[in-house]
Amino acid sequence: MAAYEFTISVRTQYLAEQSEPERSHYAFAYTITIKNTGQVAAQLISRHWIIVDGNNRIEEVRGLGVVGHQPLLAPGAQFEYTSGAVLATPHGSMKGSYFCVAEDGEKFEAPISEFILSLPRTLH
Repeated sequence: MAAYEFTISVRTQYLAEQSEPERSHYAFAYTITIKNTGQVAAQLISRHWIIVDGNNRIEEVRGLGVVGHQPLLAPGAQFEYTSGAVLATPHGSMKGSYFCVAEDGEKFEAPISEFILSLPRTLH
């Protein structure tokens, strides 16, 4: 087990009621669970997202914390939040990282693997 490690899992959802496809406005929600799978308590300080739409248009987002929080997670503890993204296409992807500082002052990045934002498939 690594001393400094956050494990990230993601669930996504298309928000039809907040989308306007005729205006190229597709809204998605994503729920992130951050679990400290390391051996030292650590705090999430900032986030960095790379958002790519179906036209390969890239948007980078950086900021402090997540949804107004900078959670301090003891080993085994987790924090969950829901946020959203709007794309100009019906599908795209996101990936990124969290910058974290452990209780002992060690700094580390927690990678967020790429995940897909896409309209649900329909059967005809």
